[in-house]
Amino acid sequence: METSRFDIADYLDSEEMIAEYLNTVLEEGDSDDLIVAIGHIAKTIGMTKIAEKTGMSRPSLYKALSDGSKPQFGTIMKVLKAIGGQINVKPISA
Repeated sequence: METSRFDIADYLDSEEMIAEYLNTVLEEGDSDDLIVAIGHIAKTIGMTKIAEKTGMSRPSLYKALSDGSKPQFGTIMKVLKAIGGQINVKPISA
């Protein structure tokens, strides 16, 4: 049996899928998972394009969005805006 490598980028083909992916990570993951997810999305859209929109260099983006990194919140917000996302807060149901 032959298998292929899973690549989330194959599924991030619309704004709706990107939003669903981020919302799922926000609900089920932790801050490290969120950083990695944002990195996946940025790579899917194109790091050069994201770098231009954020005013950051590509190497800085790769470093900030790599597994185990601890980017500043401002960096996360810049990248979220560049990928067309935002954070919304809603009350947690009891």
